[in-house]
Amino acid sequence: MAKPNYSFEKRQREIAAKKQKEEKLAKKQQAREAAKAASQPAGEHTPSDPLE
Repeated sequence: MAKPNYSFEKRQREIAAKKQKEEKLAKKQQAREAAKAASQPAGEHTPSDPLE
């Protein structure tokens, strides 16, 4: 019988957790941008970069 490769299993769990965290972060970022766009008047433009 083959031995379980615990290192591989651990790495797969870490990859899955990282992917889930990145998806959650991207979702939060989209929500922030949508809220920012909704609260900002259409005629006004405030640059995100102060050097613009």
